[in-house]
Amino acid sequence: MSIAATVHHLRAGGTSVVLATTGTALPQVLHWGPDLGDLEDDVLADLVRVSAPPLVSGQADVVVPLALLPEHSSGWMGTPGLTGHRAGTDFSTAFTVRSLEVEDPAGADDVAVRVRVLATDDAAGLGVVIVLELLPSGLLRMRASLTNEAPGVFDLASLDLALPVPRSAAEVLDLTGRHLRERAVQRHDFTLGTHLRESRRARGHDASLVLAAGAAGFGHRSGEVHAVHVAWSGNTRCYAERTNLGSSMLAGGELLLAGEIRLAEGETYTGPWVYASHGRGLDELAGRFHRFLRARPEHPRPPRPVTLNVWEAVYFEHDLARLRELADVAAALGVERYVLDDGWFASRRDDTSGLGDWYVSPDVWPQGLDPLIDHVHALGMQFGLWFEPEMVNPDSELYRAHPDWILSAGGRVPVPARHQQVLDLANPDAYDHVRTRLLAVLAEYAVDYVKWDYNRDVVEPGHQPTGRAGVHEQTLAVYRLLEEVRAAHPGLEIESCAGGGGRADLGILARTDRVWASDCIDPLERQLIEAGTRLLLPPELIGSHVGSPVSHTTGRAHSLDLRAGTAFFSHLGIEWDVTTASPPERERLAQWVAAHKRHRHLLHTGTVVHADDHDPSLWVHGVVAQDRREAIFAVVQVRTPVASPVGRVRLPGLADDLTYRVAPLPPGDVTTGRAGHGPAPWWDEPAVLTGWVLAAVGVQAPVLNPEQLVLLHLTAT
Repeated sequence: MSIAATVHHLRAGGTSVVLATTGTALPQVLHWGPDLGDLEDDVLADLVRVSAPPLVSGQADVVVPLALLPEHSSGWMGTPGLTGHRAGTDFSTAFTVRSLEVEDPAGADDVAVRVRVLATDDAAGLGVVIVLELLPSGLLRMRASLTNEAPGVFDLASLDLALPVPRSAAEVLDLTGRHLRERAVQRHDFTLGTHLRESRRARGHDASLVLAAGAAGFGHRSGEVHAVHVAWSGNTRCYAERTNLGSSMLAGGELLLAGEIRLAEGETYTGPWVYASHGRGLDELAGRFHRFLRARPEHPRPPRPVTLNVWEAVYFEHDLARLRELADVAAALGVERYVLDDGWFASRRDDTSGLGDWYVSPDVWPQGLDPLIDHVHALGMQFGLWFEPEMVNPDSELYRAHPDWILSAGGRVPVPARHQQVLDLANPDAYDHVRTRLLAVLAEYAVDYVKWDYNRDVVEPGHQPTGRAGVHEQTLAVYRLLEEVRAAHPGLEIESCAGGGGRADLGILARTDRVWASDCIDPLERQLIEAGTRLLLPPELIGSHVGSPVSHTTGRAHSLDLRAGTAFFSHLGIEWDVTTASPPERERLAQWVAAHKRHRHLLHTGTVVHADDHDPSLWVHGVVAQDRREAIFAVVQVRTPVASPVGRVRLPGLADDLTYRVAPLPPGDVTTGRAGHGPAPWWDEPAVLTGWVLAAVGVQAPVLNPEQLVLLHLTAT
């Protein structure tokens, strides 16, 4: 389409994006949010006219737009979208749009409408292509590619894309955390200035999966809210910015280290996709991400197998007889996938040695892994195996032979972490070695599933011998390695684990089948960790396991029902030496596994909902079927309430005009304990109420002990 068309109205999935061009300047977004309906051209023209701000004293004598790629040359005094230089010059761009094409890909399931903008700056010798795609879920994504079109090297420092948010956005929400406490929500006022979140670790325990801005007090079910996500598994940056000219925006892109991207004439850098969602409340915002992920061709379709991972059961103590016994008990419990974790290879008897030597240990496994794999398969379970392909122990044959294969800068060895260093997979020799060894193991053994781990931050990530920064190339090499492994073994499933939930972005999930949300399996911590993770990912992509009676990471003891009921909603697994469980514990755990299997189609296809309860001691969340004829809710007493009983809990997301049978869902129906004298008065006989009543009035919650939960099952009558 010719750039003469001033306004473009993109619509899909309940979202409108109004894109405006003025002359040959880069486009700006006038509206990104709820669908505006079918607007006539004259209405769109007036929208442009009424959106122009007045000129004020002390500022430029022209209107300064917030373009998709904000430029200093336009008068924009906030953070510019592109920074860099050519030997100290061409630091400020002034792009001229050469073409703007709007495509409606007929018959495409993954893209509703696409916009491609081509612009050049002849003075700076640069060309940029910006692509926007509005997806059927109503999710918007965008990315930019920069080409050096002139002699000399252009040093790129940043390439960020920006979207406006409404003036009513008064609060900023993002996620932070650490190992064993990922996805912690933090909120603060959206003030003048920049709230910048950067991840320089090439993984993201402390990185924000989403950065959101919304109306004051926005919750899961209320308040207009917008958010962005950078789909990249290396270093990232995202920021919320409000200027003294009244502009408010969210922006993001790859965080580039100094000198990392140096474009020679004719070379191009393409940034990651930046995804953007909106909604009335966080549930609707997250739902757009979930619908997009579930619509992908690569999204896992079969029922998510109940998994037993042996890590917390045996750690490095690999013994065939013990592992077979563990498999026998797991199969009897209803487990469908058995994963052998760290310790099966080379000298790996603890975490100080052997990493990088991907050969089955002849000392521990004199007959190889086949005796265990055959036993697991004979029990009807899939077999999974742990790898950490990107890392190496200095105490390994690989490191002793090739110390020059690690990422380092300045001719020094980076500080150790977990007794390991990072292999430079952008080094062709290192890459070929790792690829060859992985494929050799997978060719020799009948492995159905790989747990792909990544246990340390990247520090001083330079290529040897130059020391040039290399996180960007490392990330692309990891993507390529994953893709080659998947191509060689099309039926293989891969889990993204990075010391727990350190790598859970949409870039890695385009190449893997689930994430391990955290190395912490304490169910109380997991209630919050998984709530944060669900802002981006649907439950079936989140690995959640039933741990030991006493948590290995926090030392807290919890009931089996809380441990199992917490893992129930996600990709269910077990991380417990179940051979030590008593017969009653095994029977109870088998009941939870069976209940999950009965309901996992609903749990892994339905809409995730959360109640905005006023009482911080109570947490109510659930999943509602797409046709809204069935739902399961958890009522979780996360700590001691000030008032007892706590009163009614509302159940959101149902159809107002449907009538539901509401009943406790076994085995999550136990309410007895020291805190109360029995269940809620209605508990013994199902109630029949409309969806509107359940959302507006609710049902009396039973009196629960602290750190106890119950499940409710709703079916339309």
